[in-house]
Amino acid sequence: MNVADFVRLTSGAVVAHRMRSFLTALGIAVGIASVVLLTSIGEGVHRFVLHEFTQFGTNILGVAPGKTTTAGISGAVISNVRPLSMDDAAALERIPGVLAVVPVVQGNGEVEVREKGRRVMILGTGPDVPEVWRMRVALGRFLPRDDPRAARAFAVLGSKVRDELFGTESPLGAVLRIAGERYRIIGVMEEKGQFLGFDLDDTVYIPTYKALAMFNRESLMEIDLLYGEEADADVVSDHVSDMLSQRHGSEDFTITTQEEMLDTLSSILNILTLAVAAVGGISLVVGAVGILTIMTIAVNERTNEIGLLRAIGARRGQVLALFLGEAVVLSATGGLVGLIAGVGGAWLLGVAIPGLPVHTPWFYVVLAEGMAALIGLVAGVAPARIAARLEPVEALRSE
Repeated sequence: MNVADFVRLTSGAVVAHRMRSFLTALGIAVGIASVVLLTSIGEGVHRFVLHEFTQFGTNILGVAPGKTTTAGISGAVISNVRPLSMDDAAALERIPGVLAVVPVVQGNGEVEVREKGRRVMILGTGPDVPEVWRMRVALGRFLPRDDPRAARAFAVLGSKVRDELFGTESPLGAVLRIAGERYRIIGVMEEKGQFLGFDLDDTVYIPTYKALAMFNRESLMEIDLLYGEEADADVVSDHVSDMLSQRHGSEDFTITTQEEMLDTLSSILNILTLAVAAVGGISLVVGAVGILTIMTIAVNERTNEIGLLRAIGARRGQVLALFLGEAVVLSATGGLVGLIAGVGGAWLLGVAIPGLPVHTPWFYVVLAEGMAALIGLVAGVAPARIAARLEPVEALRSE
């Protein structure tokens, strides 16, 4: 039996039982489409979350007040919280490799100008925000380098706040009331978007000491440090830990590098993507069972055909390959249809719900088609072996 005969017999068997072949391929198509669609959503979320963190750069180290430790007894946790001060932030600027430092205080408050007002996020920060957080000033300038304790009452608006309160009018020089206090607007930031649910465009930036007093806080919420590209994150982290431990008398703070956070997030999101794909893979298992069942039925129905092939000289291996080929054709065809449906469904989902991050990883698309063919091959082994073992005489006698 040559290649042409093999192709003719395989395709002929598939076409001869159209409905059965359609339903068998449909099971694989649904499984592949589910895997591609769910993986596209998982990969989209993966990329979205990583982009949220990397939009501020990767050379950032964050210091937060307090450190949680266990006391050696099951369930016993000691939480030690001490304030981070502006003096701590100033001291960290002197560490080798540190380029800039941003002390952060966050809260919410009512802002008013003329007869308009709205509630926004208020960030008490320093003058190095544009450099550390990779943000740009669209109009005017950012907070100046005043003496932190005697900082002037200046405010910088996020793009959304500017649009809501001033429209197309320039806000520079206008007086903004924040929690009853007067601030002079000196700048407007470019659009930045959201970061983990926080709308940075719906934000007003004021000097840190002003925010500490406004929200009646003793401690900074965080200190962000930008270090140079050539600096080692672990070395900088050790220097920060040593300096703050000397100033506080103990390690009562938590240091997180952007690299550590990204590595952890990437690992978690990779597992999530694989888990989502595994859920879709359940459909593939169902499809494999369908191929196994259909091919077993086909062997029983085509016993005479098998006997005739054996009688005219077909070897056991050729009969085995014939039925395996039929199973692979069914599964590969179903896989191709499933790929088209899955990729198309992911695209339509992204169009219908613009806020949903969807990205189809083509590596998984190729892998899914390979899996479809492999499933057909594996599921067809048992029926094909049964067909190959039939003796010609016995097969021709059965009817």
